[in-house]
Amino acid sequence: QVQLVESGGGLVQAGGSLRLSCAASGRTFTSYAMGWFRQAPGKERECVAAINWSGDSTYYLDSVKGRFTISRDNAKSTVYLQMNRLKAEDTAVYYCAATQGSSWYKNTYQYAYWGQGTQVTVSS
Repeated sequence: QVQLVESGGGLVQAGGSLRLSCAASGRTFTSYAMGWFRQAPGKERECVAAINWSGDSTYYLDSVKGRFTISRDNAKSTVYLQMNRLKAEDTAVYYCAATQGSSWYKNTYQYAYWGQGTQVTVSS
Protein backbone atom coordinates (compact mmCIF):
# COMPACT_ATOMS: atom_id res chain seq x y z
CA GLN A 1 0.00 0.00 0.00
CA VAL A 2 1.24 3.47 -0.93
CA GLN A 3 -0.14 6.76 0.34
CA LEU A 4 0.27 9.83 -1.85
CA VAL A 5 -0.18 13.44 -0.78
CA GLU A 6 -0.02 16.26 -3.32
CA SER A 7 0.74 19.89 -2.56
CA GLY A 8 1.62 23.06 -4.41
CA GLY A 9 -1.55 23.82 -6.33
CA GLY A 10 -3.16 27.24 -6.41
CA LEU A 11 -4.19 30.23 -8.48
CA VAL A 12 -1.68 31.72 -10.91
CA GLN A 13 -1.83 34.13 -13.83
CA ALA A 14 -1.26 32.93 -17.35
CA GLY A 15 2.46 32.77 -18.06
CA GLY A 16 3.29 32.03 -14.45
CA SER A 17 4.75 28.94 -12.79
CA LEU A 18 3.83 26.43 -10.12
CA ARG A 19 5.60 23.40 -8.70
CA LEU A 20 3.55 20.47 -7.54
CA SER A 21 4.94 17.97 -5.07
CA CYS A 22 3.75 14.47 -4.25
CA ALA A 23 5.06 12.80 -1.12
CA ALA A 24 4.80 9.02 -0.98
CA SER A 25 4.82 6.77 2.05
CA GLY A 26 4.22 3.16 2.86
CA ARG A 27 6.43 1.12 0.54
CA THR A 28 9.83 1.37 -1.13
CA PHE A 29 9.52 4.40 -3.37
CA THR A 30 11.97 3.07 -5.94
CA SER A 31 9.61 0.17 -6.66
CA TYR A 32 7.16 2.59 -8.24
CA ALA A 33 6.77 4.42 -11.47
CA MET A 34 5.02 7.75 -10.94
CA GLY A 35 2.67 9.87 -12.97
CA TRP A 36 0.93 13.22 -12.89
CA PHE A 37 -2.59 13.34 -14.26
CA ARG A 38 -5.12 16.12 -14.57
CA GLN A 39 -8.85 16.32 -14.94
CA ALA A 40 -10.77 19.39 -16.00
CA PRO A 41 -14.56 19.67 -15.52
CA GLY A 42 -16.40 17.57 -18.08
CA LYS A 43 -13.21 16.02 -19.41
CA GLU A 44 -11.48 12.69 -18.97
CA ARG A 45 -8.47 12.32 -16.74
CA GLU A 46 -5.27 12.53 -18.78
CA CYS A 47 -1.62 11.89 -18.07
CA VAL A 48 0.48 15.02 -18.39
CA ALA A 49 3.79 13.45 -17.36
CA ALA A 50 5.20 10.16 -16.12
CA ILE A 51 8.56 8.96 -14.89
CA ASN A 52 10.18 5.59 -14.36
CA TRP A 53 11.55 4.40 -11.03
CA SER A 54 15.08 5.75 -11.57
CA GLY A 55 14.09 9.04 -13.16
CA ASP A 56 15.99 8.52 -16.41
CA SER A 57 12.97 7.96 -18.62
CA THR A 58 9.99 10.28 -18.89
CA TYR A 59 6.81 10.87 -20.86
CA TYR A 60 5.00 14.16 -21.57
CA LEU A 61 1.66 15.00 -23.08
CA ASP A 62 2.29 16.90 -26.31
CA SER A 63 0.55 20.03 -25.09
CA VAL A 64 2.89 20.39 -22.09
CA LYS A 65 6.21 19.47 -23.72
CA GLY A 66 8.76 22.21 -23.17
CA ARG A 67 6.69 23.76 -20.36
CA PHE A 68 6.35 21.00 -17.72
CA THR A 69 9.11 18.94 -16.14
CA ILE A 70 8.62 15.84 -14.03
CA SER A 71 11.34 14.75 -11.64
CA ARG A 72 11.75 12.60 -8.57
CA ASP A 73 13.90 12.53 -5.48
CA ASN A 74 14.03 8.92 -4.34
CA ALA A 75 15.82 9.84 -1.13
CA LYS A 76 12.81 12.01 -0.18
CA SER A 77 10.17 9.69 -1.70
CA THR A 78 8.83 12.66 -3.60
CA VAL A 79 7.91 13.36 -7.21
CA TYR A 80 7.61 16.88 -8.61
CA LEU A 81 5.91 18.59 -11.51
CA GLN A 82 7.41 21.93 -12.45
CA MET A 83 4.92 23.84 -14.56
CA ASN A 84 6.09 26.91 -16.46
CA ARG A 85 4.37 29.26 -18.94
CA LEU A 86 1.01 28.13 -17.66
CA LYS A 87 -2.05 28.60 -19.81
CA ALA A 88 -5.74 28.86 -18.98
CA GLU A 89 -6.26 25.42 -20.53
CA ASP A 90 -3.95 23.92 -17.88
CA THR A 91 -6.64 24.60 -15.28
CA ALA A 92 -7.64 21.28 -13.70
CA VAL A 93 -7.35 19.11 -10.64
CA TYR A 94 -3.93 17.50 -10.74
CA TYR A 95 -3.43 14.01 -9.35
CA CYS A 96 -0.30 12.09 -8.46
CA ALA A 97 -0.34 8.34 -9.12
CA ALA A 98 1.95 5.38 -8.46
CA THR A 99 2.28 1.90 -9.85
CA GLN A 100 4.83 -0.88 -9.65
CA GLY A 101 6.86 -1.38 -12.79
CA SER A 102 10.15 -0.70 -14.52
CA SER A 103 8.96 1.77 -17.16
CA TRP A 104 6.71 4.83 -17.21
CA TYR A 105 2.99 4.50 -17.83
CA LYS A 106 0.44 6.96 -19.24
CA ASN A 107 -2.94 5.28 -18.81
CA THR A 108 -5.14 5.63 -15.75
CA TYR A 109 -5.84 1.88 -15.60
CA GLN A 110 -2.12 1.20 -15.21
CA TYR A 111 -1.97 2.97 -11.86
CA ALA A 112 -2.94 1.36 -8.56
CA TYR A 113 -2.54 4.28 -6.17
CA TRP A 114 -3.81 7.84 -6.36
CA GLY A 115 -3.52 11.00 -4.35
CA GLN A 116 -6.45 13.19 -3.41
CA GLY A 117 -5.69 15.84 -6.03
CA THR A 118 -4.72 19.50 -5.93
CA GLN A 119 -6.47 22.30 -7.81
CA VAL A 120 -4.52 24.36 -10.32
CA THR A 121 -6.30 27.43 -11.67
CA VAL A 122 -4.72 29.61 -14.34
CA SER A 123 -6.36 32.97 -14.90
CA SER A 124 -6.14 34.52 -18.34
